[in-house]
Amino acid sequence: MKLSDLNIRRARPAEKPYKLFDGGGLFLQVEPGGGKLWRYKFRFENKEKLLALGKYPEVSLQEARRRHQEARGQLAQNIDPSAARGAAKAAKREIVENSFEAVAREWLALWRRDKAEGHVIRACRLLANDILPYIGDIPVAEIKASVILKVCQRVESRGAIETAHRVNVTIGQIMRYAVITGKAERNPSAELRGALQTASPRPFPTITDPERVGELLRAISSYKGTQVVRCALALAPLVFVRPGELREAKWEDIDLKRKEWVFEYSKQRANKADKQTLIVPLSRQALAILKDLHPLTGSGEYVFPGMRSGRPISEVTINRALQGMGFNTGTEICAHGFRAMARTLLAERLRFNPQWIERQLSHKTNENLGESYDRTQFLDDRRKMMQVWADYLDGLKEGKDLSEKLAKR
Repeated sequence: MKLSDLNIRRARPAEKPYKLFDGGGLFLQVEPGGGKLWRYKFRFENKEKLLALGKYPEVSLQEARRRHQEARGQLAQNIDPSAARGAAKAAKREIVENSFEAVAREWLALWRRDKAEGHVIRACRLLANDILPYIGDIPVAEIKASVILKVCQRVESRGAIETAHRVNVTIGQIMRYAVITGKAERNPSAELRGALQTASPRPFPTITDPERVGELLRAISSYKGTQVVRCALALAPLVFVRPGELREAKWEDIDLKRKEWVFEYSKQRANKADKQTLIVPLSRQALAILKDLHPLTGSGEYVFPGMRSGRPISEVTINRALQGMGFNTGTEICAHGFRAMARTLLAERLRFNPQWIERQLSHKTNENLGESYDRTQFLDDRRKMMQVWADYLDGLKEGKDLSEKLAKR
C-alpha cells in the first residue's frame, strides 16, 4: 500500500530502524531517535545504491515523491542520480566560490595590505553600498560591460559622478584579479571608456582673504566641542596636511623634542602607489597644541582618537565642526581647504619659494628622480617657513596683517 501522511505521523520509533515503503524503491526510514528519513533504493550498472531525499516533515510526502520521480527519470536516461547530485553540488559550490563577491573579498584582502586605513574604509563602503548588492551573486566570469554600466549608471542617477567612476575603477581592479587567477577570461570595465558622464573638477572651497581667515581662526579658538576636535581644528591650518593624514596622525610619528612629525604617505606614480616620507616641521604654536593634548590621548595610538575604540576621529568630523561654527563646507571652507589657504597666502602674502611650499604640501613635482633620493628637500627652509606661517596666522587671529613685516624676515 502507498504511504499517507497519517501513516507517517503515526509511525513511532522502535529499538531498531525500520522502513515504510511507498513503492518503486522509495521508502521512509524511521530511526530509533525519532527521525524519519526519505530514501530511494535503486540499481545502477548492477550495483545497489541509496539516495537520500531529505527528512520528514521538512520534506513532505508529496515532495519526496517528486524527488523520487526526478531520480527515476535520470536513471531511465542512464544517469546515476547520486553522481548527478554530486555534480550539481560541485557546480553550485563553484558558482558561489567564483561569484563576484567571493572574488572581490579575495582581492580586498590582498589590496588592503599597503593601504591607509581611510582608503580601505572608503573601498569597503563603496563595495557594500554601490557594488555587491547588485552584482555580488553573479559569477565573475559572467560579468559583462553592460552589467558594470548599469551599476555605474545607478550611482550616476543620484548625481555622484565621481563615485560612479570610482565604482568602475574598483570593479576593474577586481576583474583584473579574476583574470590573473583564472576565474575570468577578460576584464570588461575598460569598455566603459566614454560611456560614463564626465565630472567637472571642482576646487575645494577655501578662504584666502586675510580678514576672513582671521574670523575663521577666532571661531576655531572659541569652538565649544571636545578637546580632541578643538585641537584637530586648531592644528589643521598650522600643518595643512591632507585631512586623512591629520585625523590618522599617530603619536609614534611625532617627536616633540625634535619638533617634527614624520609619516609615510602614498604617492601615485605611473599607476603605482609608492610610499613617500613627509617631514612636517612643528612650529611653537603646533607644539603647544600637541603638548596640551598629550595628557589626554598620548597613551593611545592616535593623536585624535574617535568615539570607537582603536579608531581615529571620523573623516567628516572636521567638516561637521566647521559647519557647527556656521561655515558652509561646500562653498566657504572645508577640511581640505586649509591646504589651498596655505598655498595661496604663503606665496602671495609671505612670498615664500613655491618649491618649498609644494614640498611641504607633498605635491608631485617634475623632479621625480631628485625627489626619490632626497626626502628632506629644503627642510631648513621649511622649518623657518612653518614658523613664519604660524606667526602670521596668530597675527590674523588678533586682527593684524603682519605679512609685510614677516615677508622681510
